[in-house]
Amino acid sequence: MKLGLGVAGITISLVAATVQADCPDYTTYAQSPQGNPSSGPLRLPYMRPDPPCRTFNSTSVEKVILDMRSRLKDPDIARLFENTFPNTLADTTVKYYDERENLAFIITGDITAQWLRDTGNQFAHYHALLSVDADLANLVKAVINNEARYISQYPYCGAFQPPPESGLAPSVNDWALGVLVNPPVDNQTVFECKYEIDSLCGFIKLSSSYYEATKDASMMNTEWLTAIDQIFRVINEQSQASFDSDWNFISYYNWTGLAGSLAGAVNNGGNGEPKGYTGMVGTHHRPSDDLSTFAFLTPANAMLSVQLTNLAAILDHAGVAPNVSSQAKHWSKTIEQAVWEHAVVDGIFAYETNGLGSRYVMDDANVPSLLSLPYLGFLDMDHPDYVKTKKILMSRGNPYYARGRSFSGIGGPHIDVWNPWPMSQVTNIFGSNDDEEILASLYAIVNNTGGLGLIHESINIYNVSDYTRPWFAWANSYFSEMLLDLAQRKPHLIFTDNKPYIPGR
Repeated sequence: MKLGLGVAGITISLVAATVQADCPDYTTYAQSPQGNPSSGPLRLPYMRPDPPCRTFNSTSVEKVILDMRSRLKDPDIARLFENTFPNTLADTTVKYYDERENLAFIITGDITAQWLRDTGNQFAHYHALLSVDADLANLVKAVINNEARYISQYPYCGAFQPPPESGLAPSVNDWALGVLVNPPVDNQTVFECKYEIDSLCGFIKLSSSYYEATKDASMMNTEWLTAIDQIFRVINEQSQASFDSDWNFISYYNWTGLAGSLAGAVNNGGNGEPKGYTGMVGTHHRPSDDLSTFAFLTPANAMLSVQLTNLAAILDHAGVAPNVSSQAKHWSKTIEQAVWEHAVVDGIFAYETNGLGSRYVMDDANVPSLLSLPYLGFLDMDHPDYVKTKKILMSRGNPYYARGRSFSGIGGPHIDVWNPWPMSQVTNIFGSNDDEEILASLYAIVNNTGGLGLIHESINIYNVSDYTRPWFAWANSYFSEMLLDLAQRKPHLIFTDNKPYIPGR
């Protein structure tokens, strides 16, 4: 497999690669240590491909790496940042990019598919660079345009095949075989049609980030506005109760596996557990791709409320679609009020509720999570209800919290209960102002990369050398985003001095 960069018009494609270097498949490359080790006690390897094999090159990204390396006091943390910060952009996941077509296709790891949620998170740590790096900004704009095409056609789906213009062949998803989806989808366009409201939030998040940094309203083209209309269609449909006043069952989306399929059956004709009306928006699947137990996923609704506020702000600033901005403001407030009214009891947030009295107190590592509420911008980390909830989430009170001798954290049913995810320790840092707690979480991650210098998906608490996914682009991006956050608010913890650092300045 070859990775290439063609500069004419800026077109990148594995199919049309012209670079002569024999470039490795990064999935294979990431399974064993590569370059020279760091000078720290962990001796973490250099895990970046040679420059000709990188899928996108950015001088601004390289400058941030040099800036951080020169100031980070722990050489192992410096090496982790050097490996993780460019992992999405420069090294691995830009599978296709055509600036003239305004299209880009981004993968999240070892699967050739673009997840809306993952992509929105994979680019979050580049936000500060978009105003100073036109090439990077154009790439993000192309990602947004491609996702707008997907959402315009299939707003209930979260993962997609490469665009036809790329020349990349669609992948066969074994987990989507034998699955019935309503509304029906074309698997040549859709990789997987699990409905997760946070995937649509991810699209708004990336759009808002791009506009806030560039003030480029050309992003808001007809395709983008159609996608936004489709998002509001989903919000309106999925906020409704399962039964109307005459006991007619309301179903706009259902998903279930046929007998013998990997996905398995879903109760109530693929609709899952019934829900009442709350003002929140129901979701069929969680950010982990697992089925929801109850439809109203609290952290996803918290994220939706915040992102709808952001959507209204960029529309108002651009002077575009005032009616859409009004909808966004209305729904943001409605959802926020519903979260506080229905998800919080005695100062404890429930992960899921159904609007009929049932609640599930737990948390999952994947963002949005309850632990990530401050990161999402829904509340401050010192809010008493968050503080009280967090104590439960990072303890036996959360059924998906697990602790071993060398690693602990929150996992989820996507893997198993004894495999917490490093992502949860990253989230814990975003939700803490306590230096000791931050360092404990930071080194829980740094000390458990399996000697590869990359962030894994999950780690077995009984054997930390047993992990899932040697590289996970979302987790790598999230880790480096967290270090940049510490560089601003807690520089003394990671730098040789106490001077804050902000990329692009």
